Amino acid sequence: MACAGSSLHSEEQFLCSICLDVFTDPITTPCGHNYCNACITHYWDTTDVCQCPLCKETFYKRPAFSVNKVLSEMADQFRTSKQMKTTLATTPEPAEPDDVSCDVCTENKLKAVKSCLMCLTSYCETHLERHRTVPALKRHTLIGPVKNLEDYMCKKHDRPLEMYCKTDHTCVCQFCTQSEHKSHQIVSMKEAYEGKKAELGDTEAEVQQMIQERQLKIQEVKHSVDLSQKDADRERADSVQVFTALISCIERSQAELIGGIEEKQKATEKQAEGFIKELQQEITELKKRSSELKQISLTEDHLHLLQNSTSINTGWKPTKDWTKVKVHQSPGLGTLRTAVAQLEKTLSKDVEKMLRDAELRRIQQYAVDVTLDPDTAHCELILSEDGKQVSRGDVNKNLPDNKERFSSSPCVFGKQSFSSGRFYYEVEVKGKTEWYLGVARESINRKGPISLTPNNGYWSIWLRNGNEYKAAAAGPPVLLPVREELQKVGVFMDYEEGLVSFYDVESRVHLYSFTGCAFTEKLYPFFGPGLKDGGKNSAPLIISPVNHTD
Repeated sequence: MACAGSSLHSEEQFLCSICLDVFTDPITTPCGHNYCNACITHYWDTTDVCQCPLCKETFYKRPAFSVNKVLSEMADQFRTSKQMKTTLATTPEPAEPDDVSCDVCTENKLKAVKSCLMCLTSYCETHLERHRTVPALKRHTLIGPVKNLEDYMCKKHDRPLEMYCKTDHTCVCQFCTQSEHKSHQIVSMKEAYEGKKAELGDTEAEVQQMIQERQLKIQEVKHSVDLSQKDADRERADSVQVFTALISCIERSQAELIGGIEEKQKATEKQAEGFIKELQQEITELKKRSSELKQISLTEDHLHLLQNSTSINTGWKPTKDWTKVKVHQSPGLGTLRTAVAQLEKTLSKDVEKMLRDAELRRIQQYAVDVTLDPDTAHCELILSEDGKQVSRGDVNKNLPDNKERFSSSPCVFGKQSFSSGRFYYEVEVKGKTEWYLGVARESINRKGPISLTPNNGYWSIWLRNGNEYKAAAAGPPVLLPVREELQKVGVFMDYEEGLVSFYDVESRVHLYSFTGCAFTEKLYPFFGPGLKDGGKNSAPLIISPVNHTD
């Protein structure tokens, strides 16, 4: 017994793997595993094959058992030792309102530690003792304390619900499996529990995945709101700048108009003052003549009148004809109308320029770093080491004909692809007589002649013959509103909006937009430097850094 005593330190050695309690009448299977006699017997009664629950070894004939007396004595010693420790270490707990109370306690109800499915009674530690010592009660099924014990019993057969019918998805007793559920798929409660637990685990994982997806969507929505706020702030700032400039222009025009009116009025007043002064001088002279004439006309000396009248009459009349003299009137409605018309032209021109600047500033915030992909470049193209420049060469290089490479058309893709959001980049085209720019679908045909139309997966503009700027629309090419030779082209795309736009960066002019595009796959920037044109078109296309305008 010393050996038995020395092994009491390991509790797992004395627990039945079926009922998870200390062995009662333990037996040993031929494969060497130990179980309570009642547990293994009941287990095999409910299955068609005699199989060890632990190692799954199958016995074609149910083995004959005898109680393992050594293990039984060791289990009894362990149970007694455990009960003594529990009795010494555990003080009976009074049942709280939410606890399951002992059904045997009469006065001071103690907290139940087990419920018996056979007795339909819950027991405290003290009243559970008989179920641990009386052989007949040892065979009862004990579970954790529950209040609704009747729910654990079959209402038809008054037996514990120990099995599960997978056909009807319901818990059944042993008698149910032999009657109305006889041909159904029956498993043990533990197996059903494990299966359902795994199923719930899968459901929980699915729920967690849905939670993560929605959390990501929340982040996406918040990010969209942040971007919208930035756009709103920039648009607000642009509107303040535009309207402030407009108000300043109006005030300046108003001041110029009022100043002009005042200057003209002052000139009129000065002119009038000169006229008045001159007229007053003539009036004074005329009054003097009038006095002289009156004096002579009153004389009775005939000789005196005749001798002096001739000198008085000679040269007395003014030489200036005042009937044709007029004072210039101050500006009237015509001047105001002219000033307003001129202001309207100025404002229209200024507003257009400010709107172009504001639009370009807004899209420049989506600038991305684009580099050329040598794996896609036609064999006659020359790429710079930094992947920012491409030009047409004279030599057809021997390059691998991989599926990404353009084989007939002298084009090259950018390394960067875009399948959502907005992006913008700028390309210097100065000094060239032919080029092609735009974006293209990933799936376009790169091994034959290409047609730069949206139907073929290209959204592009081009220059041919040195002065023909056009956009490849769905129908005939559209002539672009280019007044001077383009120096730098800006390319902007909004994937979700289905928009591709091109800009003259230097003059801030919108050149063309493809709208209502239905993008369904990755898009790549593409570049075509064109033919060399006898050396006239040897300048490269250059992906240039974006200079953000304040």
